Amino acid sequence: MSRVMRHRHFWPISIAVVTIALTVGTFPAYAAWTGQFHGGTSTTAGPKVVDESKPHSHTDPATKNAISRAPASAETADPTTALAAVAGVSGVEAQRLEADPTLVKTASPPARTSVPQDRYAMAGGCYALQSKSNSKWVARAGSGYTASGETISAAEPFHFQATDLGTYLLFGKPASFLGSGGAAIKPLAKPSAASDWTVQRVGTAFTFTLPASSKAVSVGADGKLQNGDATAFALKVTTGCEAWPEVDVNVTGNPFGGKTSYQEVRGYVDAHTHGMAFEFLGGSLHCGRPWHPYGVAAALVDCPDHSLTGGSGAVVENFLKGGVPVAPHDTVGWPTFKDWPAPNSLTHEGTYYKWLERSWRGGQRILVNLLVENNQLCTIYPLKRNSCDDMTSMRLQAADMRKLERYIDAQNGGPGKGWYRIVGDPFEARKVINQGKLAVVMGMETSVPFGCSTKLGVPQCTAAEIDQQLDDVFKMGVRQVELVNKFDNALSGVAGDGGTIGPLVNGANFLETGSFWDMRKCTDPDPEVSDNPQPAAPDVIPEQDALFGAVASLGLPIKLPLYGSGPHCNALGLTTLGDHTIAGMAKRHMLFDPDHMSVNARKQSLDATEKLKYPGVVSSHSWSTPDAYPRIYKAGGMITPYAGDSAGFVNKWKKHLTWADSRYYFGIGYGADINGLGAQGDPRGADAPNKVTYPFKGLGGVTIDKQVSGERVYDINVDGVSHYGLYPDWIEDLRKQGGAAIADDMARGSEAYLDTWERAQGVTNDACRDPKARKFESVFNAIKKGTSVKSVLLKAGQPHSRLSTKFTYCAKTKSGKKVTRAVYFSSKGTVTKVT
Repeated sequence: MSRVMRHRHFWPISIAVVTIALTVGTFPAYAAWTGQFHGGTSTTAGPKVVDESKPHSHTDPATKNAISRAPASAETADPTTALAAVAGVSGVEAQRLEADPTLVKTASPPARTSVPQDRYAMAGGCYALQSKSNSKWVARAGSGYTASGETISAAEPFHFQATDLGTYLLFGKPASFLGSGGAAIKPLAKPSAASDWTVQRVGTAFTFTLPASSKAVSVGADGKLQNGDATAFALKVTTGCEAWPEVDVNVTGNPFGGKTSYQEVRGYVDAHTHGMAFEFLGGSLHCGRPWHPYGVAAALVDCPDHSLTGGSGAVVENFLKGGVPVAPHDTVGWPTFKDWPAPNSLTHEGTYYKWLERSWRGGQRILVNLLVENNQLCTIYPLKRNSCDDMTSMRLQAADMRKLERYIDAQNGGPGKGWYRIVGDPFEARKVINQGKLAVVMGMETSVPFGCSTKLGVPQCTAAEIDQQLDDVFKMGVRQVELVNKFDNALSGVAGDGGTIGPLVNGANFLETGSFWDMRKCTDPDPEVSDNPQPAAPDVIPEQDALFGAVASLGLPIKLPLYGSGPHCNALGLTTLGDHTIAGMAKRHMLFDPDHMSVNARKQSLDATEKLKYPGVVSSHSWSTPDAYPRIYKAGGMITPYAGDSAGFVNKWKKHLTWADSRYYFGIGYGADINGLGAQGDPRGADAPNKVTYPFKGLGGVTIDKQVSGERVYDINVDGVSHYGLYPDWIEDLRKQGGAAIADDMARGSEAYLDTWERAQGVTNDACRDPKARKFESVFNAIKKGTSVKSVLLKAGQPHSRLSTKFTYCAKTKSGKKVTRAVYFSSKGTVTKVT
């Protein structure tokens, strides 16, 4: 018998109301949106744990600054004793006194040569074209172009704007594009497939073709440029090009890297962001995208349903801002950005690639990009262009990540030359970071991972299918995974949502699984040992609002259960298939994120990782609970709290220090959850004490000034984290409030993440911090010259320090006496000696 039939009372609700739950409850920051009020239960004297059973909005500062955004109860309370807390804080203080790695400025790109060396080198340059057929320079002639100029001074200067590797827009004056129109080559007002040229090198010259139409730039007998057999053109640097419109970075100074490719790293880590969210929910809910082949003017645009209604048709945007009526927002994106991006503008793009570049140049060195989807919301939302299948969406977004990597490569001179590098293991990531680039980790957060839904309690997948899917997503590049988001699935139960939002998300759970949450009266006599309370009477039916009205035509009646008296607990914890999945992830050295699980499921999942002795656990955005955090640290995992407001994050950091385990390297990161319907940090205000002053020095000595996007100038003090490029400013605001200590711990975040990931790969812990990890000196005596860094790590474990070319270790003799060992490497990362 299904779980639905075990309840005696039901009350009707429309799918239209459920749509509100799907719109608001699918993603982390909006699991319990019900209004503009917040209730919290404090578990410490510092940050709060959100009580999801009470009405609140996740744009409320109290919510996004909570130590945990998951349900609060006695069962999830912080178990840390005062003595353990003092030990945690003092242990981190001691680590800060240890020697830091040497950071070096990366070399500037080589100067642009007067003639491009290859088909990638002209990106961003200003060039004149000289026909090889008649040796004349290409100039504008009326409504077309002609190769007739005798000298380069007579030539039309073209800005070469890369659209991909080896493809370009030729941007001429006045703001036009060299394109194909009929039989002629002529200036076009807007970029399109008719002006997106593939460039090939022929000797020292280049040809320009349009593969889709098989057209090529040719020079006729009269010198006119026309479509025909490709003519080769010599390119030479010139001046006077039309300025290409683009977002500014406003960070000066070369990025920092490491002295060697394998040393300890520094840099900020964001373990939870949704950079490809422009594809999710059918691809029409999110407005804008992180890049576009035709530039910022094509990338940062509003949604059609927003623009066509002057901003008043943005029902989801307005609802997520706190309900309606909300004044229509300005729909113009580039170049004015009057109303968006903003901390609470949650359907608009926040990770445009130039904003990402600013964050990287400002000190970030790891970005975990989570592929994201919710098939139920996608199915119900009326506008879509993509498949609603979770795994189909995962594959599409993974391919987009590769396209963005190619695009950034194209802007920087060719394959592998970009700063955005997708990595597959911690060894590769360390090398990328020490090159001074951004290591991008592919992750996954969806309600139906691997197609593992459950229907009326029956799993829709098998262990063998999970193994195959794990292999598939691993091959795709995924390395960090959450097993559950908003609904029960065949792997795990969810904590559920309380208050007025609870029935809505529960209804969405029914649409996905055919069952409602199995919330039963908890057996523990403590009334607070529970998940979120559920309605016992139909007096919590949400009010209808604009979003309800907008989707009411979709409504079909279903019934939601009335539960018995509380406290309530979700009977569904970690399933056998969920346990199998965690074991499969550990086998593949993937990082497991326990966020969003029910209390029972999270406890059982940590039991499973502890039984496996698997340290690869990362709680990425404050959707685990205080009982779990000390366990994660104790296992050698890492936690990156939800970013939220700067003052709130400082409080969260202070609390995390009390949980730190001195046996492990400590550093902290953040989970931005940007583009995941997660509100960003609000400003402290222009009159806030000790505010950020511009320009300021960032990590590695770079100079960071106010960010400029078109006509808009952003100031963290008054604009908050309006977009991703303001995270260096947000971190400076942390330093202003928390001092050098929080700045140090944030800069150590990337190393802490890599250390956890290395341990997930089978590298044992630093034996100087953890005596149980100490190896016999014979292990070091057996290390041969020429051994690689990776092999040394897998044999000897993590060193206590890895500075420049020297790793230091604690070892033991046969009698158990502690001894120290040092392993030295060449600049290429092979052992030269062991002392």
